[in-house]
Amino acid sequence: MKEFEISQDAAQWFKEEMGLESGDYIQFFVKIYGGIPTDHPNYYLGVSVGESSDIAVKKVVEGITFFFNERDSWFLNEFNMKVTKNNERGEVDYKFD
Repeated sequence: MKEFEISQDAAQWFKEEMGLESGDYIQFFVKIYGGIPTDHPNYYLGVSVGESSDIAVKKVVEGITFFFNERDSWFLNEFNMKVTKNNERGEVDYKFD
């Protein structure tokens, strides 16, 4: 399994934009249509707030737990994912390699 990384600036962006506090959870999940573009053909990422009982892989940054559950962890089998803040646009960028 590949890795995913969330920069501190990106985690802070999630906290500000989504009104999160330390101890909250952000789930990345796989979608077929619409969402955050990825390097997987025909697949996109979605983001939701909330905890899950079947966390497969997680990173805790700035007190927020970012995770993929068991069902969607296959997404990291081929690509590493890095989430950083783009200061020029004031948004986060998702990079896959």
